[in-house]
Amino acid sequence: LYQGTSVGRKKCGRKRCTTRRGDRTLRKIVEKDRFQTLGDLRKQWTESGVETSRATVYRRVQEMGYRCRIPQVKPLLNQKQRQKRLTWATEKQHWTVAQWSKREMPKCLKSSVKYPQSVMVWGAMSAAVNAASYQEILEHFMLPSAEKLYGDEDFIFQHDLAPAHSAKTTGKWFTDHGITVLNWPANSPDLNPIENLWDIVKRKLRDARPNTLDELKAAIEASWASITPQQCHRLIASMPRRIEAVISAKGFPTKY
Repeated sequence: LYQGTSVGRKKCGRKRCTTRRGDRTLRKIVEKDRFQTLGDLRKQWTESGVETSRATVYRRVQEMGYRCRIPQVKPLLNQKQRQKRLTWATEKQHWTVAQWSKREMPKCLKSSVKYPQSVMVWGAMSAAVNAASYQEILEHFMLPSAEKLYGDEDFIFQHDLAPAHSAKTTGKWFTDHGITVLNWPANSPDLNPIENLWDIVKRKLRDARPNTLDELKAAIEASWASITPQQCHRLIASMPRRIEAVISAKGFPTKY
């Protein structure tokens, strides 16, 4: 992936092996599709009549002000999804950190390691389960956790649009229990700071390198226990910035 701005042609001691016209052709090739490798650019440049080396292609691209970058992988968002993200972010634009801190963020993590065993984890959050089993998780784990955290206070529960989460029976379960669910735009992991929290856990697990199921469970518990309240507060405090980023990007994916 090449990106950047145009700069002037650099002068050097060696004689140029390409013409200005040929360089303009290369610029058009680059600007037509930024998701190309040096090999792709050289092939197309050669097909246009400019026979040159890979090193020359690299130098010309550098002279034009472009730099090679590895593109970030983001969920594909269609126009309707982008509009929903933008509308959602606009509605939440003035939410305070205190309001975000009362949002229960569920996620069920299935950790996979380079071993044949794995374990399903509940971390006050939930995942690849059907509607019935998801409701059992909510009943036996989320409710006691929420009662311990909030007591009789109201809170807003958040989950994504996985089939188990968006099922009618799950919606009825929340209605029956009097729990408000935060509406959520599709394909928006960049809006959920719990994803960053799970990333912390998984990085710690890579360092632990468990060999058995018991070691894996112990490593997960240790990783979770090592997360400080300050880390959680920083992630929650990032929500206003995430909202502004979505609005600035007009609904497209953000750096988060």
